[in-house]
Amino acid sequence: MAPRASWKGYLKLSLVSCPVRLYNATTRVDKVQFNFLHKDTHNRIQMKPFEPELGQVERSDLVKGYQYEKNRYVVIDEEDLAKVKIESTETINIDKFVDRDSVDLIYQDSPYYLAPDGRIAEETFVVLREAMRKANKIAIARVVLSGRERAVTIDVRDRGMLLMTLRSPKEIRNHAVYFEDIPENGVDHEMLKMAEQLVTSREGTFDTEDFVDQYEEALLELIKAKIKGEEPVISAEPERGKVINLMDALKQSLEEAGSKPPARSKTTRRKTAATKKPTTRKRKQA
Repeated sequence: MAPRASWKGYLKLSLVSCPVRLYNATTRVDKVQFNFLHKDTHNRIQMKPFEPELGQVERSDLVKGYQYEKNRYVVIDEEDLAKVKIESTETINIDKFVDRDSVDLIYQDSPYYLAPDGRIAEETFVVLREAMRKANKIAIARVVLSGRERAVTIDVRDRGMLLMTLRSPKEIRNHAVYFEDIPENGVDHEMLKMAEQLVTSREGTFDTEDFVDQYEEALLELIKAKIKGEEPVISAEPERGKVINLMDALKQSLEEAGSKPPARSKTTRRKTAATKKPTTRKRKQA
């Protein structure tokens, strides 16, 4: 059975267009999720809407309202929303192509797979895909998803495309206020060399198999034990490490990684020697 598309419309570049489908690229099906139960009966709690004057009401009686003054709303129904039609409601209109590195990661939000909708659309879709692949560019476009227009990037992915929604600049907090008290320079040269060596010793390749959710695995073991009526095994509290001198920590880390700390420079040796107190000798009395 083919996966269900979350959106259908057209992918358009200038006068070239083809019908496409969007599919959610992520899922939370396998994640551990909890339900709220009453502490005595263990019956699942039903979250039902409550109206101050009428009490409990049915969800079918709910409408959408926009608050324009305190406690004053204008009602917006589905017919009203259907009247709000712009080009990006049904079309992913490509505005331009940019370098892949020019889009800051902080703006990236939700991923979707983009595929042609039917055999007739395949030729146009593949031509656009290969043109993007050869140019090594990603597309910037707009589309209406979940009742709001979103800026998106479109990148080639295998035989299809990956569409990534982008956050609005209004949603991004300015980082300056969080980083303003962090020193910009003044790093000890020897410690920096050791840190660089430690980074090099940990080089590797990105592999999604490495990212196992250890907390979720421990949570599942606890749940299995509770189902069997057994006492859950409580893991030992993780070791937080000893508070030690930074230089010693770097040296120890390099030794554990199988690397030797770099030889100390003449400048550092002179600084160390200068900090030592000179020895004084008593002159012999004649």
